[in-house]
Amino acid sequence: MRWSLLYTGVALTTLATLLLELSLTRIFSVVFYYHFAFLAISVALFGLGAGGVVSYLIAGKGDRLFHRLGLVAMANGVAVVGALTYVLTRSGEMSNLTLALVYLISAAPFILAGAAVSIAISETIERVDRVYFFDLLGAAGGCLALLPLLNLLGGPNTVIAAAVLYVSAAAVWYTLAGSAHGRMAAVVLGLALVALTGYNHRHRLIDVKYAKTQELRGETFVKWNGFSRIAIAPDPSRHLTIFIDADASTGIANFEFDTMKEEERQDLLRQGPGFPYVIRPGAKTLIIGPGGGYDVARALAGRSKDITGVEINPIIANTIMRERFPALSRNIYFRPELRIFVEDGRSFIRRSKETYQVIQATLVDTWASTAAGAFALSENNLYTVEAFEDYLSHLTDDGILAFTRWGFRPPRESLRLITLAVEALERLGEKDPARHFVVARENVQLIEEWGATDTVIISRKPLSPDDVERARTGMRLASMQAVYLPGETANNSFTRFLQAKDRRAFFDDYPFDVSPVGDNRPFFFYTVQPRDVWEFLANPDKDTADYKINRAVPLLFGLVGVSLAATAIMLALPPLLLGSRLPTERGLRWYLMYFLFIGTGYILIQVALIQKFVLFLGHPTYALTVIIFSMLVSSGAGSFFSRRVQVDKALTAVIGLVAVLALILAPLAELGVGWPLPWRILVSVLLIAPAGFAMGMPFPSGLARLESMHKPSVRWGWSINAASSVLGSALAIFLALYLGLRETVIFGAAMYACALLTWCMARKPAAAK
Repeated sequence: MRWSLLYTGVALTTLATLLLELSLTRIFSVVFYYHFAFLAISVALFGLGAGGVVSYLIAGKGDRLFHRLGLVAMANGVAVVGALTYVLTRSGEMSNLTLALVYLISAAPFILAGAAVSIAISETIERVDRVYFFDLLGAAGGCLALLPLLNLLGGPNTVIAAAVLYVSAAAVWYTLAGSAHGRMAAVVLGLALVALTGYNHRHRLIDVKYAKTQELRGETFVKWNGFSRIAIAPDPSRHLTIFIDADASTGIANFEFDTMKEEERQDLLRQGPGFPYVIRPGAKTLIIGPGGGYDVARALAGRSKDITGVEINPIIANTIMRERFPALSRNIYFRPELRIFVEDGRSFIRRSKETYQVIQATLVDTWASTAAGAFALSENNLYTVEAFEDYLSHLTDDGILAFTRWGFRPPRESLRLITLAVEALERLGEKDPARHFVVARENVQLIEEWGATDTVIISRKPLSPDDVERARTGMRLASMQAVYLPGETANNSFTRFLQAKDRRAFFDDYPFDVSPVGDNRPFFFYTVQPRDVWEFLANPDKDTADYKINRAVPLLFGLVGVSLAATAIMLALPPLLLGSRLPTERGLRWYLMYFLFIGTGYILIQVALIQKFVLFLGHPTYALTVIIFSMLVSSGAGSFFSRRVQVDKALTAVIGLVAVLALILAPLAELGVGWPLPWRILVSVLLIAPAGFAMGMPFPSGLARLESMHKPSVRWGWSINAASSVLGSALAIFLALYLGLRETVIFGAAMYACALLTWCMARKPAAAK
């Protein structure tokens, strides 16, 4: 055996697999909806597990094992391009049949990859610790390669790059098989795929042409990064607009301020997001998510001379607004009054030592899926109680927060802003929160549809009578509805909440969940009451505004159902298809549950840690790269040294280290907020590495024991481990939504405790045999 080549073949396969998995999360989020990012993870894990079952069939057909692996890898290169083409050509509504076909066709490359890795591990079980090390090392390489490739090539071409890597692995397998013709065929196919990548990058032959059931038209600029696809295209009124993932958008401001007429200036101020500058003209301002510059334009119209903009997306802040297309906005990002920072808004606030008179965020959505993808409702902590404490603490005594969100009847997002602010104000010692708010509604005629907006003003100190009068006059001149003003007794949800003596009873009786959310459960946009989940699931096509707004519920639960069904099928396939070759020894099938527990625990911990570290590292891209890379490399190192540590001790270490991580992450984020980014990355790696090292030991040690008990079951153990990852990714959503991220991490540790129990129960029978 030429071990170095075998290790290279495994590493190339897993590198391509993780690259494909993460790039598909971005493509699914653009083409379908961001909830479908979870589907990409489910597809990948299901395919890898099913590949373990398929490996029984591939490995069982004669000799020439590496020659067959070469064929599998070449077929995989073709399958990747075919699956990508199918996904990108879907138009119209997503029916159940289309969803099932997307699932199965997208799973094909992962099934082939899972079969190849499963065979490689099971056939080299005497060196499983080394093979699994290179398995994880290759996956870590895929994590590192993802972001540069997305930035350079875009989403579809990154997927084709994964196909090139699969074919490269085929050349390695053919070399091990001693087949010069096979190796030459792999090289030719690989060069053809490289040529396709170059041609596609220039001519967009295989590209996103349909998104969210609509054809994309008029795009003059498109660029991808690790958490978005940014395009410039005209909106329905023909104004050039920046579109994020073909869904959210930000208009490009086009004003000449040096010659602006008073009428134009007043028009900007008489819009909802211009309202704070009516109350605080000339304010020192911080804008979170300035996007195409409209909030900057409103601040300038309000005579502000000191404006700070914090934009999380470098394509918008740098490529579009300052490098490629500054003329579209008349160079607004180069105004002397403005400073731009490319960073997560919450992280910037936490490390800033300045105070502001106005902090503004207009329709800044935090739900766009990152490339991590495993977490379908990926939020970035802008709308939590702790975030509002940070904002209020960075206001001057006369400072105000201004948040504009969509208005509904009954209110959801705007009312939840109030509930967050009330708790934050009370934590800061304010005794009468009701005197701190103004709510102005624009486009009231659209309240039953989609288009009304509520601008919520939150003051650091109680609003003065002069402030209230300015607000009332400003709303009257702008023809906005005064939804809430201090001292007035309008009979609406805002007044009832602010006057409620029992807030818990108010939350329980309200038709939507508007209770305040924290950093541990940062799901601001998830407003479905737990008691109403079944009603949404039973009526997914109900044609009312409430159901359209909460379309995530049936979609999300439907995707989870598909994933769980896929897991059950995968677990049932070996007994159904290969029953005569499966173990019958007493206790052996129970021992296979060990792989279920460690697979579920690993993905639960990984998913929650990615989310928790977004705040500490300051950007979702950093969290994705640092956490996944750290866990894979440290787990690979743990696998390498797994023969030197007893499994029960490794499992005990996992339980303890993960529990400590769950408890220290929140105070760590507070402590390290002002540290330089390299220090925060280093601290993150040092925190993750010990737990990751211990988490890398149980799987190869478990496979080695399984091989001694019943060698043909090794591939089934691989399948169960991958299947449990599907289960874990689905379970992570429920635990995080209804319990919290910290509890999700602890539940992952509990899965390792179950694995420890299973290991100990199986130890005596195995030793006796």
